[in-house]
Amino acid sequence: MQQGYQTWVFENKPVIIASAAVGGPFEAAGALAEDFDILHQDLWLGQKSYEKAEKKMLEQACEKAIDKAGLKKEDVNFFLSGDLMNQVISSSFTARTLGCPYLGIFGACSSSMEGLALASLLVNSKAAKNALAGSSSHNATVEKQFRYPTEYGSQKPPTAQWTVTGAGAGLIAQEGEGPRVVAATIGRVVDMGLSDPYNMGAAMAPAAVDTIEAHFRDLSIDPSQYDLIATGDLGRVGHRIAGDLLFEHGFHIPKEILTDCGLLIYKEDQPVIAGGSGCGCAATVTYGHLLNRMRKGELKRILVIGTGALLSPLSYQQKESIPCVAHAVAIEMI
Repeated sequence: MQQGYQTWVFENKPVIIASAAVGGPFEAAGALAEDFDILHQDLWLGQKSYEKAEKKMLEQACEKAIDKAGLKKEDVNFFLSGDLMNQVISSSFTARTLGCPYLGIFGACSSSMEGLALASLLVNSKAAKNALAGSSSHNATVEKQFRYPTEYGSQKPPTAQWTVTGAGAGLIAQEGEGPRVVAATIGRVVDMGLSDPYNMGAAMAPAAVDTIEAHFRDLSIDPSQYDLIATGDLGRVGHRIAGDLLFEHGFHIPKEILTDCGLLIYKEDQPVIAGGSGCGCAATVTYGHLLNRMRKGELKRILVIGTGALLSPLSYQQKESIPCVAHAVAIEMI
């Protein structure tokens, strides 16, 4: 099943039998609003804290995906999920609600594709009949943990991005109808010495390029194999850097094929500065918009590269640079 140095090829082609995306008010006003299953007009979601609101979104995304698959919670063999809160509490507390066997993961904003890759591995190897993968983020929780509380009103530089308030989940099974996961390339940690938490795109771009190149090298294919190649949340700055690096390394990927979830999710007139970010960015765009396009027949084969900056408040206080990782998952509609 392993091919090359970093890539798994899933010979049984696990199928994403159902997926769901939940978003907040900013996402409801965004470019992909129609692809969300549930949209909220209140950042609090009726909860007593933003952290509890994020947990609620992830619960809703998971429950919606299970319901769309025609299954019950007890039918889920494993739940794999990650987020940006300390000790991935959004995922852990959602697992408490679901009552499924749980594997918590942390890949920062790459968690959605890390979870999808691992869930597909479990299903492909028949270690599970089905597995649920999810991830989430909330603008108000992430901003106060990694930058400044929104109430502080700190002015942001042009390189900063807007954390997506959203959650996405996909149910992967051995058989059924839907897009199939055919391969996954697990990324290496890449650190170019950047330390600015307001410029995550530039920090993550080299890791994204490293994984994309590894995917093509391991499988002996080129970018023409895909209708769309989408990075997770590089935003405008990181997307431009990634495109330039790929071109310099001999990968001439057309602009209409190489895109970024952080650029797709919002409208041009929304004040998101350099674009969207967060665990919920790639999760909602993939489990909502991209898979919907595949089901409609608009896309046959895509590559989604979840991108993650592995910093923490503690590492920043110790003046560490920002190590990054990216995981790529190939999905096709057969």
